[in-house]
Order: sequence, then structure tokens, then C-alpha cells
Amino acid sequence: MSIQHTRTRFAPSPTGNLHIGSLRTAVYTYALAKKNGGQFILRLEDTDKKREVEGSAQKLYEVLKTFGLNWDEGPIVGGSFGPYIQSERLSLGQYKQAAEKLMSQGNAFYCFCKPQSKEEIKEGRKFKIEFRDPCRHLSSEQIQKNIAQGHVPAIRLKTPDNETISYTDFVLGKQTTWKTDVVDDAMLLKSDGFPTYHLAVVVDDTAMNITHVLRGHDWQPSTPIHLLIYKYLNIPVPQIGHLTDILNTDGKGKLSKRNNNVSCEQYLNDGYLPEALLNFVILLGWAPKDNQEMFTLEEFVSKFDPKGFQKSNPRFDQRKLDWLNGQYLRKKQDDILADQSRPFFPDFVSNTTISQIIPLTKERITKIKDIAELSRFVYEDINPDRSQIKKDLTQFALDALTKSDWNKQSIESNLSQVAADNTLQRREFFMNLRLVVSGQKVTPPLTECMILIGKEKVLSRLQNALK
Repeated sequence: MSIQHTRTRFAPSPTGNLHIGSLRTAVYTYALAKKNGGQFILRLEDTDKKREVEGSAQKLYEVLKTFGLNWDEGPIVGGSFGPYIQSERLSLGQYKQAAEKLMSQGNAFYCFCKPQSKEEIKEGRKFKIEFRDPCRHLSSEQIQKNIAQGHVPAIRLKTPDNETISYTDFVLGKQTTWKTDVVDDAMLLKSDGFPTYHLAVVVDDTAMNITHVLRGHDWQPSTPIHLLIYKYLNIPVPQIGHLTDILNTDGKGKLSKRNNNVSCEQYLNDGYLPEALLNFVILLGWAPKDNQEMFTLEEFVSKFDPKGFQKSNPRFDQRKLDWLNGQYLRKKQDDILADQSRPFFPDFVSNTTISQIIPLTKERITKIKDIAELSRFVYEDINPDRSQIKKDLTQFALDALTKSDWNKQSIESNLSQVAADNTLQRREFFMNLRLVVSGQKVTPPLTECMILIGKEKVLSRLQNALK
């Protein structure tokens, strides 16, 4: 197809929160379409009802919009190639029609075997991998007998022997070939009438005129199954590309919940900006020609080139994400940042106080919730570690602050004067004051924070430390 007719799709399942890896697939798929003046389609693959989580479809729509990944066709917005929710296509009988066509051509067969769980399949393969299902050899009499006994058959692909099948991966930039002898007789249509991913993805992509398929590397072993289905149904094969795996922060193993947070929603809830998180995932497996590090979505689309896809697995670098988020936060206007940080403060903290805290913390934060955490001592009582507090230095500070007018010049002048008069080491003196006032060794600018706390409360903290 000509480049202006590029049609890509992002096809998640409503089984929980959006995974970081899925966000990466979505933004790459979006950029591939938009760079070529094409359409980005959202499709909901909801036929696995056992794993579906109530409400997750709506959350998915909201999160994609939060990142600016608005779809041209799909749920809510509609389009000419629907339905865009798999269960709705199921009700039209299109998966069953495709499976029955394969049956009539001799490219599929009825299977009466008892369904196995993933655990049972995994356990069985410890001993021997069987690529051929015993039901493929059933006679017509045996099939009729099973049906007469009330057994509802599933439909499996009849994978040929002694053939080869191949495709060229547009991400990896190379051809991959399989011997069909090591390709499963894959399940296509389950006995309950629901399609498996293998059949549904081919039917859906064909119905929606998808030209380019981007998916995770873990789906590559399924590709020969899909290629055979395309061949037997006599329909064009889209260009297929498989993205690298994202590794854990230590570089060992694929990104997993056990070692990392993998939920986009959780990162957003923790105070990471959507534009920073999107920027971060863009660089997990793709690199521009000029080593640019910060991209808006529009800038990424304009510079996107599939040749920039990297061949080695990227590591999830938490420090890089924190750095990026900090850069974006510091570009935010103070009033916008105050609004965004409001949910992280207790209700009793006024909007005015939050607005005053923002400029004091902005240069020190990596995520929005840091604003409330760094300044907690400003609006809440503290309990400093008394073993680290020196009473003589505390008394000197109390004397200086008691006679201070409560402004920056007066406070700093009196503190400096008492330190000079008593030949105190300035670093030790001010560190002790910081511990008494905040309970922390690192804070936003101390004088400005004390002004916010108020003279009465600051003097009270000093007096309490002397008791």
C-alpha cells in the first residue's frame, strides 16, 4: 500500500492497568501512522472474559487520552471498519466463518481434547514438546460419534509438515524462517465459540485494513501460525515488526511486577507527568539520529523513523525517568504545579500555602508528590531526633530568632551575627537549626520555610528542643 494509506492499531485487553511496555507499543504505533499521514486505530480485545477486569476498558481510554494518544477509529469515536470491540465482532459470527472456511479447505480440524490450563501445558512440556494434536487424525466416523455423544469440538489449525514459512521483520530488519514441523497445531476457535488470539488477530487486522503490525517480542513465536492463517484464507499479510524486550532496572530479565512498578497509572498517581513518562518510554528502544533526549509527542512524530528502532533490549533506568520528570517539572508554571500538587497535600493546607511552597521546592523535586513530602515540616508538627541536636547551638539560634523581625533580611542578619559573635562554625550552626526546625538534614531554603511556618511555631520548636 502507498505510504499515505498506513493504518496501524493498538489492541490491548481490558485485563488491568496499562503496562509501561504497552504504552511504548501504543506510542510507536501512533507515530508510525501519523508520520505517514495514516490512521491510528484502537481495538479492544475482550474475548478472554475470565481475565477481564471490570472498569479497566474505561480506564484504558482515559489513560491513552492523558498521554495524548487519541485514536482516529475505535471505541467511542467509531469508524468505517468496526466493530472495534472484539466481543461485538464475535456476535457477528466472523471468527466462526473464518474457522469454518479453514475446515472446509482441509486447513483445520475438529479437536475434542479436554482444555488444558497454562500450568498443565507448561508441566507437560518439561518432558516432551508435542507439536501435533492427536485429534488431527480422527476419522469422519470418530468425529460424528463424538458430536453425537454431546461433545462440542474446538477447531485447530492443521499445520503442514516439511514446509518452511518466513517473513521480513520491519523492526529487526531481517528475515526469519521456521520449519513447520516445529509449529503447533494452534487452537483457533475454542469449544465455547470464542476465538483464540491467533485467529482473532488475523480476522480483525484484515477487517480493519491494518497495514503495519507492531507488537512485543514475545509474540514472535506466534508469527508462523498467523502467516499460515493469512495464506490459507488468501488475504494480504500486513508488515510485521517486533519490538525489543524492556529489561528490569538491574538489566536482568524482562521488566516484571516483581522487581518494578510496571503500571502507567501508578506512575501518574505517584506524581510523574504524562509528558515525561511518554518521553521516557519513547527512548526505550528507539533513538533519534541527533541524540535529542526531550520530545513532545508532536516532535517525536516529526522525527520518527523506523530505522531508529534499536536491536538490543533497553534497561528500565529509573534514574533517567526521575531526571526527565524533574526537567519537565521545572518547566511548569508555578500555578499549574500548585494545582497538580494539591491532591498530595492534606485538606487543611491552604492553596495559598501550597503556592508559597512551590517556588521553594521546584528545583529539588523529581515528581509532584515530592513537593508535599519535602515541605511536610512546614505544615505538620515534627519530632526531630534529639540525639543529633546540640543544645548550645539551639540556644544561640533561639536568641537570634527571638529578636528578629520575621523577614528574610532580619532573620539571616541576626543568625549570622550570633554565629560571628560566638565564633560558631556556620555549617554546624545552621545544620543544627535545620534539624530542629525541620527534623531533616536536607530541606528547601530554610529561611523562607521558617517564614512560612511562622515565628511562634519556629520558636516553639526551638524551645521544645531545649527541654
